[in-house]
Amino acid sequence: MADIKYYDVILRPVVTEKSMAAMGDKKYTFLVNPEANKSQIKEAVEKMFDDVKVAKVNTLNIQGKNKRQSMAQAYGKTAKTKKAIVTLTEDSKDITIFEGL
Repeated sequence: MADIKYYDVILRPVVTEKSMAAMGDKKYTFLVNPEANKSQIKEAVEKMFDDVKVAKVNTLNIQGKNKRQSMAQAYGKTAKTKKAIVTLTEDSKDITIFEGL
């Protein structure tokens, strides 16, 4: 297992229509380091945001897609990614990075 610091675990929030709708249920979606596990993601969220307690973490490994590069029949592949859906406890405050969106 890789030694990943908590500030290297969360790469960026995922801002889609579906993830923004889930925020009403205290569920937040992040793009995370592919080598991070659920306990590292939970620790990172609780350390990065004030007054937040994580109840549950769900992860999704997303495979890279084949993409055509040009008319020369050259094919490439997009990078593999990992998403984490973090559910907060009911007494937790909302995460503030989503306020201006």
